[in-house]
Amino acid sequence: TDGNYLCVKQFRQGIRQITTEFPAGAIEGEDAFAAARRELLEETGYESDEWKHLLTVPSDATISDNEAYLFLAKNCRKVSEQNLDETEFMNVLKLSAEEIEKRIKEGQFQQAIHITAWLLALREKGN
Repeated sequence: TDGNYLCVKQFRQGIRQITTEFPAGAIEGEDAFAAARRELLEETGYESDEWKHLLTVPSDATISDNEAYLFLAKNCRKVSEQNLDETEFMNVLKLSAEEIEKRIKEGQFQQAIHITAWLLALREKGN
């Protein structure tokens, strides 16, 4: 609601780095939209009533048949504290568009699917 974007920082074993990225996670027996809503709430404590599906795309067609479902949530509002799994450790950040762009250019926003979501969200904002 303040014009910033919700992001999280967490350690990613694959690259052995702390990443900045958007809230995300696994589908756990529900549909993709329900999973997106749940992950936003669990990881950040925020909810939204304004959602748009941006794209469904293979997350890495070279090694798996896993798909990424990209959603845009607008006007998020804080309704609770984080509710993380016992193996999750992450910090919530509120970043401006300029800060996200800077992190992408400096290699500090390391998830390709999340950069795709960012570019699609910018396109949406322009419409």
